[in-house]
Amino acid sequence: MKYSPIDSALFVFNRSEFVKQMENGALAVFNSNDLFPISADSTMPFQQHRDIFFLSGVDQAESILLLFPDASNPDNREILFLKETSELIAIWEGEKLTKSTAFEVSGIKTVYWLQQFPVIFKQLMAESNSIYFNTNEHLRASTIVETREDRFIKQTKTDYPAHNMLKSAPILHRLRSIKHPLEIALMQTACNITEAGFRRLLGFVKPGVWEYEIEAELSHEFLRNRSKGFAYTPIIASGKNACVLHYIANNQQCQDGEVILLDVAAEYANYSSDLTRCIPVSGRFTNRQKAVYNAVLHVKNEAEKLLLPGVIMADYHKNVGLLMEEQLVGLNLISIDDIKNQKPEWPAYKKYFMHGTSHFIGLDTHDVGLWHEPIKAGMVFTCEPGIYIPEEGLGIRLEDDLVVRETGEPFNLMREIPLEADAIEEIMNG
Repeated sequence: MKYSPIDSALFVFNRSEFVKQMENGALAVFNSNDLFPISADSTMPFQQHRDIFFLSGVDQAESILLLFPDASNPDNREILFLKETSELIAIWEGEKLTKSTAFEVSGIKTVYWLQQFPVIFKQLMAESNSIYFNTNEHLRASTIVETREDRFIKQTKTDYPAHNMLKSAPILHRLRSIKHPLEIALMQTACNITEAGFRRLLGFVKPGVWEYEIEAELSHEFLRNRSKGFAYTPIIASGKNACVLHYIANNQQCQDGEVILLDVAAEYANYSSDLTRCIPVSGRFTNRQKAVYNAVLHVKNEAEKLLLPGVIMADYHKNVGLLMEEQLVGLNLISIDDIKNQKPEWPAYKKYFMHGTSHFIGLDTHDVGLWHEPIKAGMVFTCEPGIYIPEEGLGIRLEDDLVVRETGEPFNLMREIPLEADAIEEIMNG
């Protein structure tokens, strides 16, 4: 892995919190992701399943974590199963976890090779009465592709029809949404790497540059700082492209007088950052561009103050909509009559601000969390209002990552990244 070793205390803590919420007599199993094929003998770069990483720190394919706090043998209460390594595998594929290094990473003492899983699993299932399956229950999940986890669940239901079936997702959604201080530190590193990339761009962008050249500059800066690269597919949208919310072609030339919307951020140790900034190609905003920019900035600053413990996200988004409504009237984009005649399900402001303001962030860019429960201290959210005006070829979105605190306003992990329009102009022309 490119990242520095993570203190195993994080994963010991995460497992302890998970097993506290397990039912008596139940065991839980977590599978790594597959290596996904492309064609011939090619595969996509491996990405570990975030849940097994959260609970163990193991970051390699063909791994299984089993938790059984009521096992009669204390050695069987936490077990890692790993693909057996060898000198030959090390030559062809690189170094894999050994039993001793797996303990250093995870804090788990009992480690078996993967081929031993069927026998040991059968023995432990005989002791248990229930099993927790790890299904993907993210609200925006696409579950078309069958995963290693899916195959395991299907086979286990066939082999053990008398066992009770339980869900690990609700437990993990609560645990993963509140970040441990060690996780906050990793996310801060991801944000710091993102800052380095953004500052690099402020001295690079000029009329005539191509969007993909900007992407290349970011890739270089991220990789040289021990990131695997982008936390999500980068959006580098100049001019009218910024009005396409998920524009990822990044293949247009940036023209004098345009603004570039940059929704780009680095990952670090599987933790995401998520940044959006908008910069003028020429180094100077026009008066109109700056007016729209400052309107979005005002909404963002006020919206951050609403991310407080006890708040329900649905109410938060409604209140941010009212903030945006006021700014759009001031920009002459909507009128008071538009507001009076709006449909409740599609308020007038949504003509120019059609997406949500905040989402959970952590091991996934759109991280897991329970949207219907109140916000709690330790949760991390984006804050990303935007105004998109296709008729003007202008889209402005501004986004930072915020840690909710017990009292006071959230802590901004991106506080050092230039945000004010004047500050961006000053650096670009310095």
